[in-house]
Amino acid sequence: MNMRAGKVATSVVERKKVEYNRSFSQGGGRRLLPASYFSLESLLLLVCLTASLLILPLILPPLPPPPFLLLLLPIAILTVLMILAFMPSSNVRDITYM
Repeated sequence: MNMRAGKVATSVVERKKVEYNRSFSQGGGRRLLPASYFSLESLLLLVCLTASLLILPLILPPLPPPPFLLLLLPIAILTVLMILAFMPSSNVRDITYM
């Protein structure tokens, strides 16, 4: 029974290799844009966002600095996250002494 399962798994792998080779050979060589992670719309959005981040700071006037208490907000968030990260769980005894 194990021998048969091994043969079936091997034949599935071989079929996938043949299909991959067939699809690659029919592709006609290298494509300009291979199958990628980003769709065309999301790539266009990323390009526009990058261009706006590069151009807008040159056009807009500089902003005044934020209030001092607002500058402390990221430090407070980091402190709370560090406390939560190192806080022991209430169920540690139940898990370790099973």
